[in-house]
Amino acid sequence: MEVATTPVYDLKINSLAGTPIDLHKFKGKNILFVNVASRCGFTPQYRDLQELQDRYKDQLVVIGLPCNQFGKQEPGTPEEIQEFCEANYGVSFLITEKVDVKGPNQHPLYAWLTQKKINGKKNTTVKWNFQKYLIDENGEFLDYYYSITKPTSSRITKHFKET
Repeated sequence: MEVATTPVYDLKINSLAGTPIDLHKFKGKNILFVNVASRCGFTPQYRDLQELQDRYKDQLVVIGLPCNQFGKQEPGTPEEIQEFCEANYGVSFLITEKVDVKGPNQHPLYAWLTQKKINGKKNTTVKWNFQKYLIDENGEFLDYYYSITKPTSSRITKHFKET
């Protein structure tokens, strides 16, 4: 078994409001990272992501990462994204700054999520909006799920205990 070269908790990312997010505070919980977009066919998954966060709040943190790289489906400003998520889907889970999930400006978090040489587990490619990456409670890469996998799918929820 390979070991991640950089702990996921050491990566830097800002909230949608521009304040730094301390990933260390999520140690002991699983983290589901999802690249999100407001104008995508999968956008209704915001509702399921919120349900997942609410149902497993003691074991899981959902973090949405807006991305405009797929069909330019997230053109909004931070304020527009926040308003859209709250007004249309009641989103209260953490939303980060807009990021690139692939290409020359790929955010370091997505380099970690997609490169075995950094995460110690698996190489992947982000195919579209609402691709999900699950990190376990120790900060280890657990699995990833394409957009068609609903957030409430048993493929994801099997990792949590019903409370």
